Amino acid sequence: MSEDSFARLRDTVCAANLELVKAGLVVLTWGNASAVDRERGVVAIKPSGVAYDVLRPEDIVLVTLETGQPLPGEKLRPSSDTPTHVCLYQRFPAIGGIAHTHSRYATSWAQACREIPCYGTTHADTFSGPVPLCRALTPEEIEEAYERNTGVVIAEHFETNRLDPLHFPGVLLSHHAPFAWGETAAKAVENAVVMEEVAALALQTEALNPTAKTTPQSILDKHFHRKHGKNAYYGQPKEPTNI
Repeated sequence: MSEDSFARLRDTVCAANLELVKAGLVVLTWGNASAVDRERGVVAIKPSGVAYDVLRPEDIVLVTLETGQPLPGEKLRPSSDTPTHVCLYQRFPAIGGIAHTHSRYATSWAQACREIPCYGTTHADTFSGPVPLCRALTPEEIEEAYERNTGVVIAEHFETNRLDPLHFPGVLLSHHAPFAWGETAAKAVENAVVMEEVAALALQTEALNPTAKTTPQSILDKHFHRKHGKNAYYGQPKEPTNI
């Protein structure tokens, strides 16, 4: 990869990390965003423990998609969650960016070990059903390779339950926090914002009505598919690519 390509990738990931702060999803250094360049086999991710208010594009760390190890010449240590990100990129070929936060409402659902029910169309616009909840890691998985096995548990949950990562662009890990993803780092951040909002709405819905019914499947499907897939009609059409 050329230095110019390095710079663009670092700029993209630095901007995504700063958007997490701007959106109010990060406290202190509790979060990270990354992006993958699959053609060159490189992942760019926030450095471990570096405060957001001093984060610069040149601080973003490049690691290999194959091993997660920093490229030669990298000076900072990558996020401790790097093995999770790398595992998800390896197992979910359609995604291009990941955002991990400990945002207040989504993390509350993760700590309660509950998926986030779909109570309305705000949720259905982005998630094709409840926000999934993964099981907790076993003591052996934690001891062996905690961060890598976090990604393995997430990927196995999606594979076992036949969930499309682009139809469910985020997940809760029991006792931990949310991970979100998308085709780009910017889209991963957007989906993290959505997850936090629907987590707050679901909590307030249950507070107002503890016996609230989840969204009928017909409404859920309508709202999801009008924004996603080949028959989507929300927003403006994309410009032709053959001109």
